[in-house]
Parts: sequence; structure tokens; C-alpha cells
Amino acid sequence: MGSNGGGDGAGFNTDALEGVRAILLKPSESLDESTRIAGPDFNDAGLSLAGMLGSLASTGFQASHLGDAIDVVNQMLDWRLSQEKPSVECDEAELDPKYRESVKCKIFLGFTSNLVSSGIRDVIRFLVQHHMVDVIVTSAGGIEEDLIKCLGPTYRGDFSLPGALLRSKGLNRIGNLLLPNDNYCKFEKWIMPVLDQMLLEQSTKNVWTPSKVIGRLGKEINDESSYLYWAHKNNIPVYCPALTDGSIGDMLFCHAVHNPGLIIDIVQDVRLMNDEAIHATPRKTGVIILGGGLPKHHICNANMLRNGADYAVYINTAQEFDGSDSGAHPDEAVHCDATIAFPLLVAATFAHKFHGAN
Repeated sequence: MGSNGGGDGAGFNTDALEGVRAILLKPSESLDESTRIAGPDFNDAGLSLAGMLGSLASTGFQASHLGDAIDVVNQMLDWRLSQEKPSVECDEAELDPKYRESVKCKIFLGFTSNLVSSGIRDVIRFLVQHHMVDVIVTSAGGIEEDLIKCLGPTYRGDFSLPGALLRSKGLNRIGNLLLPNDNYCKFEKWIMPVLDQMLLEQSTKNVWTPSKVIGRLGKEINDESSYLYWAHKNNIPVYCPALTDGSIGDMLFCHAVHNPGLIIDIVQDVRLMNDEAIHATPRKTGVIILGGGLPKHHICNANMLRNGADYAVYINTAQEFDGSDSGAHPDEAVHCDATIAFPLLVAATFAHKFHGAN
């Protein structure tokens, strides 16, 4: 009998083997050496924070996305009108070299309320204090949590603490953060006289909008730990189309029961918010959005009215599969908890430039 059977491979000829090798070991196309993967070298005793952050782009996975986001934000910060050719229809003033060098990218910052509950509030305050962003959009909690923290602290807890037990102790849980009910009582005591005064001024001085209310609250809190204080001081608009969606809504309800008549015009704010993007020209616009939902939608929608932002960075944990706006992302999206990614992003961009670090 022949020896072609069995499992010893004797019948597997050289031509067949070469065919298998051609499949397994197909020659590779050449790749760009600048895209080689390498992480930070901690054997280098002189490795700085800037050096570590600079290695993110070549680390892979979400670290590389964060590295790309850092690059995009630095492009926002470095852009000047002087880098562009003057348009045919620009006026004479726009041709002035000093003017063109002074015109910077207009930066929209959006974030959800949970980030203000966390220590990211202090990162946001740094950006607003030094006027590093130009427009802010947030949810109701992003307003009230900033004010409440001026009146009482938030504490660290645990994700697994049961809600019923905490409720019996007068505590509220936000993830692994704890917020005493007493803080809300202090907030009510503080805000009611402000709402009373706003109602008095309504007929003679102000047509109130959410952003005007927020500006007034930032003025009244008069606390340098508050990003709203700095937004008022630096004339940075803070938009919150759903101002009633939180404790502020409860306060407005109680105030309306006891002292009805306060009107807050949301339509005027929608126009103002969209105008921030529509009339940004000749500036480029950049958007940095932490989380999804309302802040993300309103910033993206406003910039859509000028045919899109020039730069965009999203940091969130949402997914695309359900078709949500929260999960939709450009190439510069970072899928990561913003409490981790955003401080690193700011350290490598805004803070790095502000402090002139090496």
C-alpha cells in the first residue's frame, strides 16, 4: 500500500506547503514608521508629566484617541486668523496684521451635571477663571451643583450604598459621591431672596432668560471657587435650555407657589446660543464636549448652522449602536470616564500653555 494516508504528513508535498506559507506569511505592506506603537519609558528618571502625556498617542487603544484629542485641542489654541488668507469680501480692518494675529478660535465647552458634582468642577473653574473658553452649555445640575458646593461640601461614598438607607439618613448619592440634604436646604435659603429680587426687576429692568438667570446667580454667589462666579466676571455666557431639570426647578416651583409671576424666556436664549456659532466668523470654532445629552446636542446644533465646527473633541462613555446623539462621535472621540480623561487633556493643553511648562 502507498504511504499517502495517516497523519504523519508524508503525503503533504512541498508545493502544498508553500501554498500554506503564502497564506500564513503573506508579505506585509509597508507602514508609516511615525505610527509605531510605544508607551512611556519609566526607566527614564527624568520622564515628566508632559513627556508621559506626549506618549499617549503612540500607546494604542483609547490612550491614542486621547493623544489625538490633545493634538486637536492644541490646534484650537494655536489657531490665529493670521494663518488664513484674507477672504475676498473682508473689510479693511480685517486686513490689519495685528488684528488678524489677535483673532483666536472660539471654543465651546459642554458638560453634564455629574461632572460638576465631581472634582471636574475645579478643572472647569480653572478654564473659566482664565477665560480659556468662550461659550458654555450645561444641564441644570451643572448650574446648581456649582452653587451648592459654595454652601456645603460633597463627600466621597460608594457606588453600592443603598438608596433607601441613604434616604433615611438624609443623604443623596450621585454615583460614589454623597451630598447631604442640608446642602439643598442651604441652597433654598440662599436662592429664594435672589428669585424675589429678580421678580421685582422683571417689570422694569430685565426680561429673564436662562442665561441671564445663571449670570445673576454667578454674580450673587460671589465665591471664587465657583465657575459661575468667574463666568459672570469674565462675561462668558452659560446656557442651560433645561434650567428646570433639577433642584433649581424645585426652587422655581416653590417660589411660583408663594410668589408667582417670574417668567424665564427660553426662546430668546435659543437664538442667542445659536448666534454664538452663526456669527463667529471670521473666527474658527472648536467644541469640547464632556458627556452627551442636552449640552452636546445644543452645541453641535448651533455649530451645524454655520456648517459645522472646525475642531471637535468628545469625551464620553456612550455608544453609537442605539442611534443616540450622545453616542455619535467624530474621529477625535475618547471613550473614557471624563473624570480620568479631562484632567489629562487639560494638563497637556490649556494648563501647559498657561504655565509655560516644558
